[in-house]
Amino acid sequence: MQSRITPPARTGGRPRSAAADAAILEATRQGLVELGWSKLTLSDVATRAGVAKTTLYRRWAGKSELVVDAVAELFDELELPDRGNLAADIEGVVLQFALLLGRPETKTALMAVVAESTTDAPLRERIRTSIVDRQKRLVLAGRARAQERGELPTESDPTSAARTADLIFDVIAGAVVHRALVSGEPVDAEWARRFTLLLLGGLAAAAAP
Repeated sequence: MQSRITPPARTGGRPRSAAADAAILEATRQGLVELGWSKLTLSDVATRAGVAKTTLYRRWAGKSELVVDAVAELFDELELPDRGNLAADIEGVVLQFALLLGRPETKTALMAVVAESTTDAPLRERIRTSIVDRQKRLVLAGRARAQERGELPTESDPTSAARTADLIFDVIAGAVVHRALVSGEPVDAEWARRFTLLLLGGLAAAAAP
């Protein structure tokens, strides 16, 4: 899959290579699975990707930033399905998300950066902007579609609407990550169905006057 990471603006020098970026991010994920966070180095990633160390150092300031971008690329694979109604759409996203978390490269990379971020405020901010904020697109698109279908009311206050979107994202992401990575329990179709019923019940209660 081609990288969807948006590179920072460049003011000079040779242009970035999308192929090199993709190779570096893939090498980072492979290295994390095989070596773990503590043993993974930028030098090892460069060797695995078949690029010069300077190529990697020009793109990322350190291992934390590199690993976050490697994780973010995986999460960009998530898509919002159109199954005809909000409940089915949510179930589809939940199952898709669980499958992604079940991949060794996703699980290892995500757990590593989250652990490191507990003592690294800039890393937490990078996780928020590169992963969390980007994936809220799914909530916004799903809510807009549900409102067009008449399944959810429209919130006229932008601030309130943003808070609701944040809450929906937190509930879905938090529940699935906890179930899949903390509890280690399966996220199957039945769990997704029951979770969706609970979520929709909460949304209905929140929308009630």
